[in-house]
Amino acid sequence: MTQLDPRLDPELAVVLQMLAGAGTPAMHEGSAEEARAAFRTLAVDLRDPSVLPEVAEVRDLTVPGGEGERPARLYRPAAGELPTVLLFHGGGWVIGDLDTHDLMARTLATACEAVVVSVDYRLAPEHPFPAAVDDALAATRWAAAHLAELGGDGRLAVAGDSAGGNLAAVTAQAMRDEGVPLAGQLLVYPGTDFTSDHPSRAENAEGYFLDQATMLWFAAQYVGHLGPEQLTDPRLSPLRGDVTGVAPAVVVVAQFDPLRDEGTAYAEALRAAGVPVSLEHFDGLIHGFVDMGRWSKAAQAAVDETCRLFRDVLHG
Repeated sequence: MTQLDPRLDPELAVVLQMLAGAGTPAMHEGSAEEARAAFRTLAVDLRDPSVLPEVAEVRDLTVPGGEGERPARLYRPAAGELPTVLLFHGGGWVIGDLDTHDLMARTLATACEAVVVSVDYRLAPEHPFPAAVDDALAATRWAAAHLAELGGDGRLAVAGDSAGGNLAAVTAQAMRDEGVPLAGQLLVYPGTDFTSDHPSRAENAEGYFLDQATMLWFAAQYVGHLGPEQLTDPRLSPLRGDVTGVAPAVVVVAQFDPLRDEGTAYAEALRAAGVPVSLEHFDGLIHGFVDMGRWSKAAQAAVDETCRLFRDVLHG
């Protein structure tokens, strides 16, 4: 196993050692189907359902996608008029689904006092770029036209972690262009740039849950059909887009995450463009910490602070 930095949260170090000792093949060594099954085992099968935050209503529905309807799930924390948040799950555009991000959806709903609509967008390699983007945009346009039936109070926001953070950032730029107002965007360790090798990618290339080899494998599934000159498309690399006038943002990064620097760069670009932004850099944490509060008090504290900041954006 890679030597871990002593600044890493000790409870997460135990988790990483446990995962390394399990002998499970790395995601990039198998098929997309095998990677999805492995992620569901970790995020769903090993979760204690009794500790999931309770909400007043959970309801499956369908929303428009780029090519037909897509599954979605609505979470209402309480009765009354509330903001609506569209949630795009992480997983490198290859893995993840409504169930793997059930905890994140419930947490946002209860802690941020918002109706959350989690969207099951199409995955690569079966549906490479721009399928996920098209689905995210179609769902957001639909939600903007149906806010009275969803949260009810007219406020709409987007949120996502990792690849989902990428889709949320892309969606925020597109909604700005289309004149659809958003109340905010929550970007949790987002991927924002396919065009540069940021230092954190090398610093945290191995041993910290998300590794460089898996990131390259995800990218090959999602954008392997594109040439290098196409990777500057803001729908892929929102850091290369115009961020002037996009929705207020909360951007969250972790110290031992390969995506740390591009998330930080995106927050700095927002700030330079005059967009209100809160950037939180959580020391000692790793990619995926949003789902690791069950193992790490530091991770749970970071989740609580993230939700507090986003709640202030939505309700402030």
